[in-house]
Amino acid sequence: TAKYFAPRMVGAFARAHPGVKVSMKVGNREEMLQGLRDFSIDIAIMGRPPEDQSCAADPIGDHPHLIVAEPGHRLARRRRKIDPALLANETFVVREQGSGTRSLMERFLEQAGVAPAYGLEIDSNETIKQAVMAGLGVAFISAHTVAAELADGRLVKLDVRGLPVVRTWYVMRRLDRRLLPTVRAMQEFIVANRADFLPDEP
Repeated sequence: TAKYFAPRMVGAFARAHPGVKVSMKVGNREEMLQGLRDFSIDIAIMGRPPEDQSCAADPIGDHPHLIVAEPGHRLARRRRKIDPALLANETFVVREQGSGTRSLMERFLEQAGVAPAYGLEIDSNETIKQAVMAGLGVAFISAHTVAAELADGRLVKLDVRGLPVVRTWYVMRRLDRRLLPTVRAMQEFIVANRADFLPDEP
């Protein structure tokens, strides 16, 4: 999901440090953790730090998650909070296994006592949005990925009780890896300028 704000962040850093070459990789939670483990990436922007305490994690902002549907959906215009139990009749377009969003969705639905049908499994938020707009189901998704579609009415937020679930974005690095000065400069830049890049919550 960091693809929605990380390019602006990297671009601003590159303009401030024109001699530094930056390489950016986008992947799901498990891919980013593996990149940190095998030293193929220096720092990662993601949610929930690993439980093994192998990484230093600096918070950079809120990361809200919600459920979206196409504008004509039966629950789209309900004036009262939607009981999560009503989601049992919905088909969810979901992220792949290994995705942090998928794990968060499964925890939310389990805690709500809801076991909905899972439809398409897709490893791209962009494709998930298109599937929801096409009426193929609803989606539990990062609010940062759907701000434009909610603003222009292509998607609607379902006002479900208990949502949004708000997690935190972190910039992470391995504790056992000494950062090069350029990498440390980028990490410090991200933390210092975080408010300039995170999207507003819809």
